Amino acid sequence: MTEQNEINLPPKYDPTSVEKDRYQFWVDNKFFEASGKGDKEPYSIVIPPPNVTGKLHIGHAWDTTLQDILTRMKRMQGYDVLYLPGMDHAGIATQAKVEAKLKEQGKNRYDLGREKFLEQAWDWKEEYASFIREQWSKLGLGLDYSRERFTLDSGLSEAVKEVFVKLYEKGLIYRGEYIINWDPATKTALSDIEVIHEEVQGHFYHMRYPLKDEEAYIEVATTRPETMLGDTAVAVHPKDDRYKHLIGKKVVLPIVNREIEIVADDYVDMEFGSGAVKITPAHDPNDFEIGNRHNLERVLVMNEDGTMNEKAGKYQGMDRFDCRKQIVKDLQDQEVLFKIEEHMHSVGHSERSGAVVEPYLSTQWFVHMQPLADQAVDLQSQSEDEKVNFVPKRFEGTYLRWMENIRDWCISRQLWWGHRIPAWYHKETGEIYVGKTAPKDIENWKQDEDVLDTWFSSALWPFSTLNWPDTENDDYKHFFPTSTLVTGYDIIFFWVARMIFQSLEFNDEKPFEDVLIHGLVRDAEGRKMSKSLGNGVDPMEVIEKYGADALRYFLATGSTPGQDLRFQWEKVESTWNFINKIWNASRFVLMNLEGMKIEDIDLSGEKSVADKWILTRLNETIEQVNKNSDRYDFGEAGRHLYNFIWDDFCDWYIEMAKLPLYGEDEQAKLTTRSILVHVLDNIMRMLHPFMPFVTEEIWQSLPHEGESIVRAAWPKVNEDYSDNKAAEEMQQLVSIIRSVRNIRAEVDTPMSKQVVLYLKANDNQIKSELEANRLYLERFCNTSELTISTEINAPEKAMSSVVTGAELYLPIEGLIDIDKEIARLNAEFDKLTKEVERVQKKLGNEGFVKKAPEKVVEEEKQKERDYIEKREKVEERIKELKG
Repeated sequence: MTEQNEINLPPKYDPTSVEKDRYQFWVDNKFFEASGKGDKEPYSIVIPPPNVTGKLHIGHAWDTTLQDILTRMKRMQGYDVLYLPGMDHAGIATQAKVEAKLKEQGKNRYDLGREKFLEQAWDWKEEYASFIREQWSKLGLGLDYSRERFTLDSGLSEAVKEVFVKLYEKGLIYRGEYIINWDPATKTALSDIEVIHEEVQGHFYHMRYPLKDEEAYIEVATTRPETMLGDTAVAVHPKDDRYKHLIGKKVVLPIVNREIEIVADDYVDMEFGSGAVKITPAHDPNDFEIGNRHNLERVLVMNEDGTMNEKAGKYQGMDRFDCRKQIVKDLQDQEVLFKIEEHMHSVGHSERSGAVVEPYLSTQWFVHMQPLADQAVDLQSQSEDEKVNFVPKRFEGTYLRWMENIRDWCISRQLWWGHRIPAWYHKETGEIYVGKTAPKDIENWKQDEDVLDTWFSSALWPFSTLNWPDTENDDYKHFFPTSTLVTGYDIIFFWVARMIFQSLEFNDEKPFEDVLIHGLVRDAEGRKMSKSLGNGVDPMEVIEKYGADALRYFLATGSTPGQDLRFQWEKVESTWNFINKIWNASRFVLMNLEGMKIEDIDLSGEKSVADKWILTRLNETIEQVNKNSDRYDFGEAGRHLYNFIWDDFCDWYIEMAKLPLYGEDEQAKLTTRSILVHVLDNIMRMLHPFMPFVTEEIWQSLPHEGESIVRAAWPKVNEDYSDNKAAEEMQQLVSIIRSVRNIRAEVDTPMSKQVVLYLKANDNQIKSELEANRLYLERFCNTSELTISTEINAPEKAMSSVVTGAELYLPIEGLIDIDKEIARLNAEFDKLTKEVERVQKKLGNEGFVKKAPEKVVEEEKQKERDYIEKREKVEERIKELKG
């Protein structure tokens, strides 16, 4: 038990001082470390590992904030929570950064050799890993650093070898020639995700290939005329009457004068262009498949660096694009090229180097995907408990469409930084050996120079981080499958899908229960953030200006699941204002506790309507926050929290609490203080996952048990404190007070000036309730005279308002223009008429009445009665004023 000390929060909320050293306090006390055993139900999230190529961007901040909210909430709800940190070696990206650094020194990786180069890469990793950890701490992420992993650490390397070898032994990994994405600048294969497609203005080049021994030709077209040097056939559709008679004949390939056959293939679209297609099996993935079906030669005419090779004849040594210009000129001179057509098309560019990606024939290692994908697709046809739950649901369709149209996965990369492929080639026989350890007679073998695609190790992340393949260790048994994966929709195909099929293959179960999908962070205009636009946002810059709590709350509540988020500085500032409001309210509570200890808190005393109402609203808010958080709708959870804290607690309850606090009734003071502390404590707990720093700071100043709010219990609904009748009474009081304030504003009467107020209750019960709460009405309406009755004749020259169950009148002789008041009432009458018509239209809809829950229909009927009653009273008042 911690005694309450006389701790006063500084007058002004300063996020820098609040957040300083707080994170280290949590880490030093091991509040984030999971047990990994025991009776507590496990909850686990493995962080999507950021690349060690740079610092975290605003998208990382959003992604990890959502994860941290979930883990902090679950920890408070009594789960054994593991939020596992880690980073990705990011093969191509990191190697490119290290090579760029070497280039500045006038060196390259070959000058250093593989071993020395890898030392440089590890130094880079350590430097940027420390940057990332610092940013994690600034964001307040509750990570268990005792279990931190890296995709190239020894444990994960063993997992990668295990998977590679087993897939190879099953025939699911093979080595062969295939068309892959090739980056001529970095001279390596690329995965699909490393290719950025951009719309580029290009051309269609239309050519006539002459038939052998005939005065005729066949028309073909291409966007890449330099590849024609590698053509080995022309294809037509077997049912195309224009070409049936040519199938099996040959054409003479211009420039190189090689004879190539005309083949029939169903792939050809008869309706597109001339209906004839040039086939270049070594430079186009579709042509490669056609070539396989017809046993065509694969003629590779390009080097790895994008220059033309010896099979390009006189163009050898030319850059591919220079070759294109020259070959176009030569084909025009020979009258083979007869038309050049403008053509806008999608061209792949390397994400890392920016070079135009070349579809390129290469000997690589591949994963045979169909059997693995079939398992993953089958999983989603299982029961809700067995399948992976996508949130929002629509992304399951996105995932399935990709899995059902899968291609084999090229997993080898021509790099030094990464998991080296565990394959060796016999120096004399060429035999391939694949194993977790090197051959015993290693002097006779040479290991494959390539490394594995980064996604190969990332695909194992949910279980390799839990010490798999040792399935008997505590962490694996306790935390796998993991609970929730949080990630963006842009990597569903490349990461989420791969984790699922690898987990099914090696664990016979899904890797996580839920996948929470979020969108991208865009700028205020809705544009994607990019270096070229200069519209990126550094989360550390936001934290420096407004604090991590403001950034986190904005990110968590600014969007619905699956949607993009627009970053707007003014909204972050608005969140800072919200925190400042909480800070000031907390200071008020603390200044009025007078040394209260936790054992002094007593909610058993007689409660006012305001006390009963705020406790009822607290229950409702806990319920709504729980419900919306459980379905990952933090925006809606945040809306309920905001409304409760700002409107109910700060603007109403605290103001009403001042009456007993500044009064003479000691028991009423104790009850009020107890309720203030109870409600504020629960607010801090509900807000903690969203705003960890400021809630810890305030909570530490409140009477409390335990060392930190991190491990405090999550609020629970207490039905003993729900009082709907009190809530209705309070709502009526609020309506009256607001109406009086609105009238004062209309006639420019300040709150400091007392007014006469008449309240005409609809019945004796309402009259009695209003009388019971007379003190609130007198105080917050600032009345010199207050009359409450069921029998009140409307005074002349008065402003009026109709609220549920009552009418109110403010005599304002000399302060009001009667004509203006009649005009205002006419406007109110029109507004109420529209509301009546809207509700009646809804109730007149048979579909709504039949399908809507009975409670909802009844609520609409009650609205109709209220609006009609108010309209009638307004109408009567207009008549009275007109006299």
